[in-house]
Amino acid sequence: MTTPALLPLSGRRIPTLSPGASSFPHHRATLRLSEKFILLLILSAFITLCFGAFFFLPDNSKHKPVIFLLSICFISSSLTESEGVSGICQGCSTKEESLRDKIRADHERALQEAKEKLRKSREELKAEIQTEKNKVMEDLKKKDVGPKPLPPVPMPKVVGVSDGEPPEPDVKEKRDKIREMMKHAWDSYRQYGWGHNELKPIAKKGHSTNIFGSSQLGATIVDAVDTLYIMGLHEEFKDGQEWIEQNLDFSVNAEVSVFEVNIRFIGGLLAAYYLSGQEVFKLKAVQLAEKLLPAFNTPTGIPWAMVNLKSGVGRNWGWASAGSSILAEFGTLHMEFVHLTYLTGNPAYYQKVMHIRKLLAKMDRPNGLYPNYLNPRTGRWGQHHTSVGGLGDSFYEYLLKAWLMSDKTDTEARKTYDDAIEAIERHLVRKSNGGLTFIGEWKNGHLERKMGHLACFAGGMFALGADGSPDDKAGHYLQLGAEIAHTCHESYDRTVLKLGPEAFKFDSGLEAVAVRQNEKYYILRPEVIETYWYMWRFTHDPKYRQWGWEAVQAIDKYCRVSGGFSGVKDVYSSNPTYDDVQQSFFLAETLKYLYLLFSSDDLLPLENWVFNTEAHPLPVLHLGNITLPGSEPAQR
Repeated sequence: MTTPALLPLSGRRIPTLSPGASSFPHHRATLRLSEKFILLLILSAFITLCFGAFFFLPDNSKHKPVIFLLSICFISSSLTESEGVSGICQGCSTKEESLRDKIRADHERALQEAKEKLRKSREELKAEIQTEKNKVMEDLKKKDVGPKPLPPVPMPKVVGVSDGEPPEPDVKEKRDKIREMMKHAWDSYRQYGWGHNELKPIAKKGHSTNIFGSSQLGATIVDAVDTLYIMGLHEEFKDGQEWIEQNLDFSVNAEVSVFEVNIRFIGGLLAAYYLSGQEVFKLKAVQLAEKLLPAFNTPTGIPWAMVNLKSGVGRNWGWASAGSSILAEFGTLHMEFVHLTYLTGNPAYYQKVMHIRKLLAKMDRPNGLYPNYLNPRTGRWGQHHTSVGGLGDSFYEYLLKAWLMSDKTDTEARKTYDDAIEAIERHLVRKSNGGLTFIGEWKNGHLERKMGHLACFAGGMFALGADGSPDDKAGHYLQLGAEIAHTCHESYDRTVLKLGPEAFKFDSGLEAVAVRQNEKYYILRPEVIETYWYMWRFTHDPKYRQWGWEAVQAIDKYCRVSGGFSGVKDVYSSNPTYDDVQQSFFLAETLKYLYLLFSSDDLLPLENWVFNTEAHPLPVLHLGNITLPGSEPAQR
């Protein structure tokens, strides 16, 4: 207790109770009831002070207040001898003696333990420390990752999850080749990078990037298991499932990308659950989702780009416009979060993504376009840069797919998609002098005539959204999808390796060709092949399979190495150097889309499945009269 806390007590003494007053016994006999009550309060305060000092003073000050307290007790004893306060103070003194004895005993025991430790060898001490560490980790795991029971919900209609063997022998042969490539990629990772996030196929060791934090979360395993299942690689699938069950732990001190972890991990785990029915995938998806929720703790509800899985602390990328969140990141959560609410009964997931949609709907959009940057603190747009490629792409994709996944009942999502695509077509879609349709990028009121490989997914998106377009524009959007597919094929065909560059321009007489050296690389990306597959499903034009097979041959020839598959740094060089990374999305997306391109349409039919932006198939929710928890307030 500090001195200021004692001052009021010392200032409240009654003059007639001064120490040594001879009239005290006589005066006490004539005290009125109110005076007795006041005296009782004073005595209670002294008693509380004595006991409180022993129990609440810090250890290192235990000896200093003893004299002070004893002096108080002595004074109170002389004042109230007949009230027995001196007995209480004697109790205080006894308690202090007992406390001293305990401190002395603890001190001697600590010294004895230290002597015993010093007698032990270095190896014994290390073993003891490791044992304690393991015990702490086990306790944390039990406390932090214990599976919570989930409410029983009806399994969505799951059809076309396997086989899909094409009737044509030559198509089947090509599909078998793609399956063999998947096996080579997986087996290499299994041998050289198992448990790591990705693989360095030249160095033949594990690889990771900052999007996964510093921990080994087995990103390739989680990203690839649904592809293994679809291809009928059941032994490999079983290996992946066992690793996930035994080793995938989210109670780690790792700062991860909310977007990447959502589309690769939660999307991959949910897809594996729906395809296989194995509960472990659902439980792991929910455990991870709970770790992502703190990212939404911002003034606007727009999530941070990154979150620490252990502490829940979030932040944005340092390079993003003035600390902004990125449209394609916070706008690519809807599919997975709707399924999380459906499976768990927890309305938080659905409400988080609907809040984002409502907030965006209220904001002004320059020329009807959505800028790529939004500040989560102020709720204002950052730099006015709009792109259907990197930073913007999957936001538009998820508007369309939210409508499809809702069994076409989420008309708000469809309307938002249609309005966005109309603005994109008006301001960003152009035709080059050579007749190639491309999607440029809008930067501060200026159209940059450059298209990224990432934007090539849009051909498939336009085709997927054609049915249901306003004003009978279905044919128009299917044609637009075909034109984008043709442009992106040209970007492949105009290189030496027949693999597409990261970005390509349409000016200065150059069309669909990369100009800068840092845009000439190919990192096993799937977007062009994704568009081929969607266009094949909607048109069955054989050129899409032909173009897909060209890509298979080029990847197998120029990207395959003994330790897996690697990206290349220059698609215009006949002797390219490798980047030595086998991306997890190569197994999750590129090889899956190629396999589906050469499969029959009854494998994962689009009437029943919607693919997330990492190519993880999630079933359409035919909810009927069922209402998602938390959906009513969001849809008013």
